[in-house]
This record gives sequence, C-alpha cells and structure tokens, in this order.
Amino acid sequence: MKKIIARNKKALFDYSIIETFEAGLVLKGSEVVALRQARANLKDSFVRIIKGELFLLNAHISYLSTTHSYYKHEERGARKLLMHRKQIDKLLGKVSIEGYTLVILDLYFNAKNKAKATLALAKGKNLHDKRQTLKRKQADLDAKMAMKNL
Repeated sequence: MKKIIARNKKALFDYSIIETFEAGLVLKGSEVVALRQARANLKDSFVRIIKGELFLLNAHISYLSTTHSYYKHEERGARKLLMHRKQIDKLLGKVSIEGYTLVILDLYFNAKNKAKATLALAKGKNLHDKRQTLKRKQADLDAKMAMKNL
C-alpha cells in the first residue's frame, strides 16, 4: 500500500516512460514532517548521476511554519536517492550512451512508512507526440462522457 505524497504530471506529458525504478530518499527530519503534510512539488525536478550517486535536484519541499529556524532545510536543495550500485551503473550507461533522461514520477510512503520515489528512465517527446497524447486524452474523455450519458 502506497500513500502518494506528490506526483509529477508534467513528466508524463513531456516524456515517454521506458522503465521505472523505486529509490529511497535521504531526508532530514523537517523534510519528512513536511512530506507527511504533502508539502512537496515535483514540477521541474530531475535526477542527475554525480560521482556514481543519484541526486534529486530542483524538487521543492517547503518547510512548515512551526519548524525551528535551526532545523529548517533548504527547500530546493539536492537530495540523495538510494539505489543498488548495479542499478545505478545500468542507469548511467543508458543515460550517457542512449540519450535517455531520469525523472521522478512521484513521492510516496510505503507500507513501512519510508519515503520512496518512483524514478523513471524516459525519452523526451517531440511536439507532435505531445499533440497525439492530448488528442488521445480528449478522445478518451469524450468516450467516457458518451458512455455516461447512455
């Protein structure tokens, strides 16, 4: 059972997803409390491999007003993602050679109450692919409305 905190809808529109992975997050206490209040935004976030480690960059986790100034975290700071070495090496090969990119699809708490992220290996869509996605989405909505009215 997953409790979804934040979802990156823009990534699903801008990229075609090839493969998904689960990664743990290294967080401070104030960040975990903010995530429990669903105070996260993944709109412009992305993942980079730096010195053999995965980092989530540009993800916004705002702090609560009750957080003491000493314990406040950086809202858009880099957060380390935890994965097995073999998986990271596999991702590094695909990103560097085949031109794929890494994006975060969502943040959630798993059954053991650990903060996790769904990481996706993705390929950027062209403009005509995005138009096709919008057309397909609109056609599905029209079909649902027609079935509902029957």
